[in-house]
Amino acid sequence: MSHTVSIGGLTYDLFVDVDHEVAEGRDGTHMFQLQLGSKIPVRRVVSGCGGGAANTAVGLSRLGCSAACAGVVGSDQWGGMMLKNLETENVSTKGITVVEHETSSFSIVLLAQSERVILNEPGTNAHLHDVTFDRSQAAAADWVYLNHIHKASCAIEDDILKMLTDTRPPHLTWNPGGCQIDRGIREKNNALLVARTELLIVNREEAIAFTGKKTTEEALRVMIAAGTRIACVTDGKNGSFATDGTQIHFCPCLPAKVMDTTGAGDAFGTAMTWALVRGKDLPTALRAGTINGASVVSVIGAQPGLLTETQIQSAIDKSALTVESKSF
Repeated sequence: MSHTVSIGGLTYDLFVDVDHEVAEGRDGTHMFQLQLGSKIPVRRVVSGCGGGAANTAVGLSRLGCSAACAGVVGSDQWGGMMLKNLETENVSTKGITVVEHETSSFSIVLLAQSERVILNEPGTNAHLHDVTFDRSQAAAADWVYLNHIHKASCAIEDDILKMLTDTRPPHLTWNPGGCQIDRGIREKNNALLVARTELLIVNREEAIAFTGKKTTEEALRVMIAAGTRIACVTDGKNGSFATDGTQIHFCPCLPAKVMDTTGAGDAFGTAMTWALVRGKDLPTALRAGTINGASVVSVIGAQPGLLTETQIQSAIDKSALTVESKSF
C-alpha cells in the first residue's frame, strides 16, 4: 500500500445556497449582488470539512492509499470536527498540530446558480511553518501532495526541498497557489520545487500567471522545460491538458449537473495522483481526474462526491471519455 502525506490547509466550510440571480459585470466576470440592510432568504445551508490538505488526504484514502494529513487546526469545535472527519476517513492525523485558544480556518461559501463566492478566515492555517510541520512523516512517505499554503507557511519550502534531495525522496504532486503563483516559476524556491516535482497541477489562470505566458500550451512548455516530469493545466468546463514532454494530451469535461465547484481541483489532482501511484499512463490519469472532479461538482461540498478506488476504476472502464493526443 502506498503511503501519502497531504500538506496544506484544513478548513471548515458552511455552504449557503442563495436563490439569487447571477449577473455579468462590465469586465465579463460574474457576480451577484446583495442589497445592504436586506434580509435574504436561503434555500438550504450545508456544512462540511474542506481545505486542500484535507480534501486530497481524504480523496487518496478513499482511493486505497495509506493517507496522512499535515496541517494546523485550532482547539475549537471546528478543529474537533475536522479531526474527527479525517479519522472517520482513515486519514492519519499525527502530522496535524492543534493550537490552543485560536480559531480554525473557516469559510462561508455563497452558492447561486452553481456559481460561488468564498468568504474565508485563514485562522490557524497561517501557523503551518517550521515548528509545526512534521518533516519526518513527510520524508517517510512514498508520495507527498503539496497543496496551496498560506503565505506565512512558505518557510516550510526549505524543509520540503531538503526532503526531496535525500537519497530516496518521495514523489511530489504540487498544486501551487497564492504567493507562490505571484512569485513566478523562476523564483529560486519555486524553480527548485518544480525541478523536483512529479506532477505539477494548476488551472489556466494560475498557469498563465505562474509562467508569464499567454496560452495553455506555452505554459505547459515552460513548466516541462523547468524540470517537472508531468505538467497539467485544468480549464473548468473546457477540459484539461497534460504533457510529459513527449505528447500533449487533452481530456474534455464530462457532462454533469453542477451543484458546487468547491474542491473540484483537489478531486482532479487526487485522482491523477492515484493513477500515477498505480502505474497508469498519463491519458488514464487525465480521465481519472476528470471523472473524480465531475463526481465532486455534482453535490454540495468538497468531499462527499470523492470516489473510492472501486468506483473510479469501474467508471474508467465504462466511460466513453476519449483523450486526444498530439506531439509535443
